[in-house]
Amino acid sequence: IINHCEAHGIRYAIGGDLDQAVKKVIKTIRKGDWRPYQGGWIGESIHSMEKTARAFRLIVIKRPYQGNLFDREEPLERTTVIVTNREETAEEVVEWTNQRGQCSENRIKELKIGYGMERMPCGQLKANAVFFRIGILAYNLGRLFALKVLEQQWHHHQVQTLRWKLFGTSGKVIYHGRSITLKVSRTLEKLFSGIRQRSWEYARGWT
Repeated sequence: IINHCEAHGIRYAIGGDLDQAVKKVIKTIRKGDWRPYQGGWIGESIHSMEKTARAFRLIVIKRPYQGNLFDREEPLERTTVIVTNREETAEEVVEWTNQRGQCSENRIKELKIGYGMERMPCGQLKANAVFFRIGILAYNLGRLFALKVLEQQWHHHQVQTLRWKLFGTSGKVIYHGRSITLKVSRTLEKLFSGIRQRSWEYARGWT
């Protein structure tokens, strides 16, 4: 993976294995090169593996943790390593790496659980592909609605939260005098009026 990224100019930050070679490199980091970081310490060095075409940065994070009460041999700090070719500071690289939780893992989780993509409906590949594409379209439309129509405080809500906070709101549709009216609680009038206004403005922008 590292060789592929290097050959194609791809910036990467990958969690590394704490093997014997990496442990030896960590021991070479001088005491004065460690910096305080989130209740622990962060440092870095240069490392390479037998099959990698070039060396890369090795960012090391050490964090203390409470050991086993009955096992005195257990170390009292946990070490995490990241291999990268990015040029930002070590702290910025770790922050960028940690974004995968929001930018990919949480989105995949919402797609699977929030939009029913955990299981495919049948044993036919093409039928399942159509089903999955419909789920992707529903997810994209849901995110488009949240980001372009709802106010900022709603942007980070997953679809489960939108269902019970917004879509599941009690209301009544009334047909009278060739007009359609949605009756909701007075406390929600501003919310729904804003949604209607921004939906209209966004639709006009697409015409």
